[in-house]
Amino acid sequence: MRVIILAAGVGSRLGAITKNIPKPLVDINGKSLIERQIELFQNNDISDIIITTGAKKEKFDIKNVSYIHDSEYNSHDQLGSLMVAKQKISGDVIILFADLLFDENILKQVLQSKADIGIAVEENWEKSYLERPDRDQAAKVSIKQGKIASLSEKNALEDSNKIVEFLGIIKLSAKGSEILKEKYQELERTHEGRFNDAESLNMGKLTDLLHEVVKSGFEINPILIKGKWCEVDTPNDLEIAKTLFR
Repeated sequence: MRVIILAAGVGSRLGAITKNIPKPLVDINGKSLIERQIELFQNNDISDIIITTGAKKEKFDIKNVSYIHDSEYNSHDQLGSLMVAKQKISGDVIILFADLLFDENILKQVLQSKADIGIAVEENWEKSYLERPDRDQAAKVSIKQGKIASLSEKNALEDSNKIVEFLGIIKLSAKGSEILKEKYQELERTHEGRFNDAESLNMGKLTDLLHEVVKSGFEINPILIKGKWCEVDTPNDLEIAKTLFR
């Protein structure tokens, strides 16, 4: 099992907190966000860990991991940053954002998935937004008959389907890795104009690519997680994270 952590984001919504360090290195009660992720994976016998870096790459000095620098982090979004590491998307892979905190229960649920492409989702996601003003920015996922039907961060999804939130964790089998890479390479050759929620393929997010995979007829399975987790985008999120993860 390989892990690819997307850590090239600038973290501008955290303001002065990320003035001198990348967001993944923000401290949560004595350990950085990304150190907590790495420790969790290593404690579960996963040691092949790759980090894509962007701004202030020299600040990363974590040992026993590999780094791939995204030199164009300012000119594309999540999808472009992932594809800097596309040669590493092979075999069984977990892809995730570096600004996530989650407990071991959630990791074990992800690891147990047998799907070729599985994504971690939260059913009771709206409760977590009671303390947050950014509900509309949740990466919403529509489930129909037990499969992912659509994904969007901006557009309304069909109300008749179950709506859940995408945590930002993808688990791929060897077959799933090839599906994801081949779909992106096809889009690179043929796509023009807007790309689902994004202005262009270059500015796409992971949800845009996953939505395209579903549209192409491939199955994506929801991994319905139960456990403790949060993402850190704002100073308020940071305070929540410090309360949840001691």
